[in-house]
Amino acid sequence: MEIAGLPLELWRLILAYLPLSDLGHCSLVCRAWCELILSLDKTRWRQLCLDSMECKHPNWPNQPPVEPPSWRETFKQHYLASKMWTKNGQELESSNCLYLFRRKKDRKIIHVGTGWDHDDLRSALAVANVYDKIVLHPGIYEEQNEVVLKMPVEIIGEGKLGDVTLLVGFDQRCPTARLCNLVFMPAWFSPVLYKTSSGHVQFDNCNLENGQVHVYGPGTCQIKFCTFSQCSINLHWVVVSLLENCEFTGSENNSVTVEGYPASDRNWACKHLAALAKSKSFLNAVPSDSKQPCDGLRTLEILVNRNHPSELNTEVGSKDQKLDSGVGELYTTKGQLVEHGEVLTLETDYSDSDLNTASENEDDEQLAYKLSYQSHGLSHLLERTERFRPQGDGITPLQTALALRTFQQELQMDKEVQALASSLQGCHIRKCLFRDGKGGVLVCVQAQARLEGNMFRDLTYAVRCIQNAKIIMLKNEICHCKASGVFMRLSAQGLIADNNIHSNAEAGVDIRKGANPLILCNRIHSGLRSGIVVLGNGKGIIRSNRIYGNKEAGIYILYNGNPVVSGNHIYQGLAAGIAVNENGRGQIVENIIRENQWGGADIRRGGDPVLKNNLICHGHSDGVVVGERGKGLIEGNTIYCNKGCGVWIMSSSLPHITSNQISHNSIYGVAVFCRKDDANDYQPSQRGNFNEDSELINWENDLDSEEERFSSRQPISVALIESNSISHNRAVGLYIKSSEALNIMGNAIHANHENGITVFQSSQLTRISNNSVTLNTICGILVEAGCRVELRGNGVYDNNSHGITSKGDGVILENDIIGNHGCALKLLETADMKVMKNRIQSHHDYGIAVLDQVKGLVQDNLIFQGKSSKTVIQKMPMAEKCIVQNNELLAFNSQNSCKSHVTWKLENPPARPYIEGQPTGASTMQTSQRTASVTTRIAARVEGGCHNGSIFCSIL
Repeated sequence: MEIAGLPLELWRLILAYLPLSDLGHCSLVCRAWCELILSLDKTRWRQLCLDSMECKHPNWPNQPPVEPPSWRETFKQHYLASKMWTKNGQELESSNCLYLFRRKKDRKIIHVGTGWDHDDLRSALAVANVYDKIVLHPGIYEEQNEVVLKMPVEIIGEGKLGDVTLLVGFDQRCPTARLCNLVFMPAWFSPVLYKTSSGHVQFDNCNLENGQVHVYGPGTCQIKFCTFSQCSINLHWVVVSLLENCEFTGSENNSVTVEGYPASDRNWACKHLAALAKSKSFLNAVPSDSKQPCDGLRTLEILVNRNHPSELNTEVGSKDQKLDSGVGELYTTKGQLVEHGEVLTLETDYSDSDLNTASENEDDEQLAYKLSYQSHGLSHLLERTERFRPQGDGITPLQTALALRTFQQELQMDKEVQALASSLQGCHIRKCLFRDGKGGVLVCVQAQARLEGNMFRDLTYAVRCIQNAKIIMLKNEICHCKASGVFMRLSAQGLIADNNIHSNAEAGVDIRKGANPLILCNRIHSGLRSGIVVLGNGKGIIRSNRIYGNKEAGIYILYNGNPVVSGNHIYQGLAAGIAVNENGRGQIVENIIRENQWGGADIRRGGDPVLKNNLICHGHSDGVVVGERGKGLIEGNTIYCNKGCGVWIMSSSLPHITSNQISHNSIYGVAVFCRKDDANDYQPSQRGNFNEDSELINWENDLDSEEERFSSRQPISVALIESNSISHNRAVGLYIKSSEALNIMGNAIHANHENGITVFQSSQLTRISNNSVTLNTICGILVEAGCRVELRGNGVYDNNSHGITSKGDGVILENDIIGNHGCALKLLETADMKVMKNRIQSHHDYGIAVLDQVKGLVQDNLIFQGKSSKTVIQKMPMAEKCIVQNNELLAFNSQNSCKSHVTWKLENPPARPYIEGQPTGASTMQTSQRTASVTTRIAARVEGGCHNGSIFCSIL
């Protein structure tokens, strides 16, 4: 009959009554009939699939409302899987051909139940032949002792699931068996519902309650569409097994335990299960564009809009590039960086030209007096600073940011990730639901497991991997655990990728005791404590994750933890972005750390990380906090637009801060404070409980030896701030209130809203050498009374007040102090300074002013005449103890200069800071660390002004 003879809708109505065999016959008539049968996907094929008693909805139990791509294909897979258990005929003793022929011809169906051939299961098994089907009719079947399966059989429950209940303990001693549509409950004599030590068992659409299932290698199992209520599965040395679309509820211990390295012996089902697991892996669902070559780290320019304080713009190398997806999405478009539909903000209501008003008002005659300093040794840092200079449209470029890689890109770039992701040994758990129990999956003693697309919720913990075990976790959701979501212990390894881990009471991922996993491309958010915790010699690679909205640190490294943290977005946390404490270490590289409530990075109590090339911005407190006894190499970071300080340092710490861009922060660019943490400021109950299951653990046993911890970098003895660009901050560029020695070398301190450098307190010597201090709103350098400083080789130019003002003691040697709007050098109160071999000029005020009861020596300085009619050197009578001698005064011949159009020059050496060769790079330094207790309060008080140091300097 021609298809065109009836409307398509009518054909579909007619064909909906056909059984499966007739649909197959119709599809073989011709191509038109085949296409018609295929068009029944959401009608007849859906009905056949859902009416089958061997399976539930294909997306049960996690997503039953979501329909599969094809109901016909789903039904086909269920139909073929139900036959897989019979594929071992070749292993029996009789001839393959003869046995297969006899099995197909002689296989019979045995009915068990009231009024049928057999009243109980044991009598049916006594007469069954190989591969026979035993059909149990509705009822409860109980045996008084263990039932041994000695030959392959199929046991099927008739009716709806729940109509047939078995109170039986099975011991399988045959190559294969299948059980379907049954309810298993433990017999009175044993909690073991089923066990096998060599054969393959297949469970389809069963309920297992209040008991245990044991499978020993080389035995295997395939379990589908089953419900485990207070029931557990224990797999021992199993080569490969498959658990899919199962529900585990109310477990009193672990729902699934995988133990022991996969056995070397393999049974007949291993090949089939491995092929089936590979075909169903999420890695096979590759996007169409995933084969495009990975372009690695993409860059984008972040811009500051000075006209719109609430707007942060970005200039993207590619058109409309998407950085993130899902919760907390961050997009970059041609001109904006947007999150949750809102444009991020950065306020800069000033520019370099605003801060240097004299340059706008200078006439031609004034310019003739000007000494050029543009080509000094730190001009390369000022060129970086000029990137922040607003253009005609009020937009200022800030820094380069990195886009998150997708998991497919990670697979293409990293062969180790490829090898782990393609591993097929061990237990495969897919699309299962674990809820309302103690534990989800335990993998231990060199076992291997693969978890894909599972849901873990309302458990004590979701996954625990210990004792050299290996786990691969892809696309799982782990939430609302009472402890941490994923535990990695005792040299465990594996891959945790593309998971959604959120809303857990402890850490999302907890790594300790030598565990070394790869954690890639996950969303770890909304935790009641930290996102990831690494401690007790834990290691790991943490890369390309989005970590946000956690109540404690996004990543917390302590007790000798030493991970590599790179390419992550860590944002909107309620504490620090990354906290490194209690001798924690780690390589923290190329992350975007933004909008966290406390410090973007918080380093304390022996914490000694390498913090390099990160973007730390828009924090609600400080950018980087180095607290009591903090150490570490802080290099090449962009730290901007934080509401507190850019970098906040305690004088009891020894960091090395180099080559950073520190700008547009709401208080100081860099602040060094003297007051130490008070260990009595918190109650014992506030300390963090990092012990698993309230077990007391002696962390000192886990720490590396001193030789190992100090092998990578030699420690420094004095805190060092070098080669940084510190600009456009709303208070002092570099504020020092320290009780210990400090070295400040080779920094460009530019266009800050108060002084460039303020030394408020310095009982030990502070060395300030080879810095460029330019265009700051008030003084270039201010030294308060009682401070000891050494100012050597600096260039102090064009600041809006005095160049250097000193009330303290020390040496001012070989500096260039040029073009400042007040005095070039002002000594007052009881200052005791040796001022020697400096080059000095002030256009509007005295070159050197010696006031009050100043002591010391002013000698061998070269003082250029300015336009001001004031004397070049002012010395008050009270400063009789200050010796002023052998200074050279260089007068300006305006007539000769105007005719020749030659301005004065700074020569021999050229303009300071004068640095031969390239600026010093990052030095090597040791990275040992240890984390602080849960709450450590730092009360740093800043004298004068309206600034209170760090806005909020506590770390959990």
